[in-house]
Amino acid sequence: MSNFTMTVMNKQGKPSRIITGETMTHYPENDSTEIYAPIAEIIEQGKATWVIRSNKAYTEGKGEDILLTGNVIITQKDNKDIELSTEKLNLDTLNDNVYTDLAVSMKSPHGTTNSVGLHASLQEKTINLHSRVKGHYDAPPTN
Repeated sequence: MSNFTMTVMNKQGKPSRIITGETMTHYPENDSTEIYAPIAEIIEQGKATWVIRSNKAYTEGKGEDILLTGNVIITQKDNKDIELSTEKLNLDTLNDNVYTDLAVSMKSPHGTTNSVGLHASLQEKTINLHSRVKGHYDAPPTN
């Protein structure tokens, strides 16, 4: 399938994820799927929509666990000022958690934080940095 958009609905019949990509290939022999240039919007009514993009995504079965690789970037749809980037990220779609054991960079208007390893809850808006955490923060000007 090429240049596709797929909408995943929640139990109430509302969109919970919108996934687009250049190509999607399903392999029936192991029930796996590869997506090139995926962009996923994680939607929960009344909360910020998260956007995750990467060079490639891989999943098996129902797509509950997705491995994103190559230039993985997470932002909020309506707030591009905050960005998280890494080279590999696991997405647990059942619990809206993301995690990696690789280097991570987080950028905001007031600074940058780098670490090795991360676990984040998209809905709770919490991020746990695992090791070698370094940061630079420029306090906003006070009037």
